[in-house]
Amino acid sequence: MREFSDQLGLRCVLMRGGTSKGPFFVAEDLPAPGPRRDAALLRLMGAVEPRRIDGIGGIDSLTNKVAIIARSSMPDVDVDYLFAQICVHKNTVDYSVNCGNMLAAVGPFAIDEGLVPATGESTEVAIFNVNTRKRIVATVRTRGGLTVYDGQAAIDGVAGSAAPVWLKFHEVAGAKTGKLLPTGRAVDMIEGVPVSCVDAAVPMAIVEASAFGITGHETAEEINARPELLAHVERVRCAAGLAMGLGDVSRLEMPKLVTVAPPLRGGTLSARYFMPYTCHTSFAVTGAVCLAAAARIPGSVAARAGGEEGSGSVDIEHPAGTLQVGIEAVDGAAGIEIRSASLLRTARRLFAGTVYLPQETLAAFQPEATEKTTL
Repeated sequence: MREFSDQLGLRCVLMRGGTSKGPFFVAEDLPAPGPRRDAALLRLMGAVEPRRIDGIGGIDSLTNKVAIIARSSMPDVDVDYLFAQICVHKNTVDYSVNCGNMLAAVGPFAIDEGLVPATGESTEVAIFNVNTRKRIVATVRTRGGLTVYDGQAAIDGVAGSAAPVWLKFHEVAGAKTGKLLPTGRAVDMIEGVPVSCVDAAVPMAIVEASAFGITGHETAEEINARPELLAHVERVRCAAGLAMGLGDVSRLEMPKLVTVAPPLRGGTLSARYFMPYTCHTSFAVTGAVCLAAAARIPGSVAARAGGEEGSGSVDIEHPAGTLQVGIEAVDGAAGIEIRSASLLRTARRLFAGTVYLPQETLAAFQPEATEKTTL
């Protein structure tokens, strides 16, 4: 940290990853994990008032994401990635969830910050997601030891094109609960509606859109204009969290909830993703991995909406377009086994510099004697 008058300066790189963006930090540049770090993140993002005027965050969940990166000491892993969601409704920091879109920028960030050496025209970066304890491999285009950002890959929800970043998620099942089906069933009756509770990359409650009195093809704006609908979604989400063994999730961002419906544009199914308090304007990457896995589970709500058994591509229609997920699945002794999930994202380095916060932010928190600068 750098002191500047009565301000503290932290080195920061603003990155776009997929359809999200947020500040990236090297772990050693932040306070150690704990209340001091959380206070710093909340203050630098501007979480002291709803418009975020006095910080670098935005007014919704999509623009209040933080990535913390460190060299990894684990075998076969290059960097550790900790995702922090600044909860705009509660002014808290939630580490219980992951963001796969921000994940798309982890490889480029690690290369350009010198944490991982480039290896020619293409560099693989093995990433350990601290939130889910899972391993992801990002394949990044490189040249001259740095990331190549220009290219012809396009993703729905982002204007123009860029170089592709391929993400392969390994061992996605049981990210939080240890089970692909946390309740042991493909469908449960929760709050009077059929729900598939699935945990792959992120725990998720999957519900037919018609159960909420919608078609499942509405825009995010149309859904978010209906507070009674959002309240119903939240009741089902919280009840599903209990059923999945996650306890009281009313102050957490997981499990996520997704509504599904038959496709309109030739995809596998149509879906709307809740973040959880509002509908996403596109679709989250980890949510897409989970939904694609669920679409391969016989009898699940997602499979009934248009999914199929076996491996192959699952094309998810969402408000901003379509997201394609490749699923490798096999029949195991205990049922369907999801081996891996792959998808295409893009990323871009937007800004690098120093972000400042008042020194008084950390004054109330004394460092613990045993603090170490780790994730």
